[in-house]
Amino acid sequence: MATVLDIAKRNPNAATVAVSDAARAAGFIEKTAELNAVAGAAPGGASLVGLTRDQLKESLAAIGVPERELKMRVAQLWHWIYFRGAKDFVEMTNVGKELRGKLAAAYTLARPQVVSEQVSKDGTRKWLIRMPSTGPLDKGAEIECVYIPEVDRGTLCVSSQVGCTLTCSFCHTGTQRLVRNLTSAEIVAQLIVARDAIGDWPDATPPDGAREKGLLPTDGGRFVSNIVFMGMGEPLYNIGDVIAAIDVMSDGEGLTLSRRRITVSTSGVVPQMERLGAEANTMLAISLHAVRDELRDELVPINRKYDIKQLLDACRAYPGLSNARRITFEYVMLKGVNDSDADARELVRLLKGIPAKINLIPFNPWPGSKYECSDWERIERFSEIVYRAGYASPVRTPRGRDILAACGQLKSETEKLRARARMMAEQGIGAEGVYAVGNGE
Repeated sequence: MATVLDIAKRNPNAATVAVSDAARAAGFIEKTAELNAVAGAAPGGASLVGLTRDQLKESLAAIGVPERELKMRVAQLWHWIYFRGAKDFVEMTNVGKELRGKLAAAYTLARPQVVSEQVSKDGTRKWLIRMPSTGPLDKGAEIECVYIPEVDRGTLCVSSQVGCTLTCSFCHTGTQRLVRNLTSAEIVAQLIVARDAIGDWPDATPPDGAREKGLLPTDGGRFVSNIVFMGMGEPLYNIGDVIAAIDVMSDGEGLTLSRRRITVSTSGVVPQMERLGAEANTMLAISLHAVRDELRDELVPINRKYDIKQLLDACRAYPGLSNARRITFEYVMLKGVNDSDADARELVRLLKGIPAKINLIPFNPWPGSKYECSDWERIERFSEIVYRAGYASPVRTPRGRDILAACGQLKSETEKLRARARMMAEQGIGAEGVYAVGNGE
């Protein structure tokens, strides 16, 4: 069973929710959060980084900015925080000195603390990020965020929860407690941290040799061009903050990410899918992984609440669905479990009439898992059956396996390491092929 070390002080009223195999077998589907944080909460002296326009407006009003100036001042702050990546109010040259002084006295532009950065042999980066405390029971939640560079794009995999609500049996994150939801500001802050680290701001300098070593895209575009909500957590159990974060990320006067380059992945929280499509207008990915309810009940236990038929009906009704806006169905390849020719043919039958792409994911092993990855020949055969039926069926190249940054492997390092091992990781002492950069406590 998982244990929490240093993520947050325990809520004495919270139930123990680490998940054993026996609990899964008994029908355990979801976990309850141990802590609650107000969406976009900004306690005294808090950072303005990650806030929405409305939250910035409230913050300015709180320090006495007149109502008639609020819209203009929000626009100024928005430009400096989200377009320029400012780290100090003194950089805001078109903001009056008096207002800069008031801002500096009341707020900061601080980012969450990067506890460690790991760089895989394939160029994937994983950051362990510690959020500021949100209250007396929260010592500072820690989450993981992953950056995957390719020649023509840079994809940032962000987390939406500390831990995960769900208990998917093949997923490392699913074995962890659900500490709490992330606020919209904390979700946006992951993108800010990534852009700081790789120099993805106007006039910023990328790390030495990053382009030459293949650690950044080389096509001349933004280094972070795509966002996937595929990190820690089930995004649709934190849908309000996820939608608010997407609004900030896609704002054309700031971070300027296209909504068509933002993908939200869900294990099948059917009641929230229509809202996601209507309000966020992003691409949708479904963690399917099985074509029979009895197997999906085990692999993705939320299937016991919303079965495959309900899930696929919701997919067919997803707002904006078209051949140009296909749904991606994620299917992890588990040896002898879900990888037969019959499974492939049934997958094709189930998805008939849904504009779809089927993303085959070789299983990424993690300590204690009972599953194995399908043989490569079996994956290729499965892909061929799907492709011949008219569906794109790319096999996702595993990235960042050596630093546990691949799909299904994210889990707060504080869950896995004792204090001494964690200290070693932060100081860069550790696994072969991993370069850790510690920023101290």
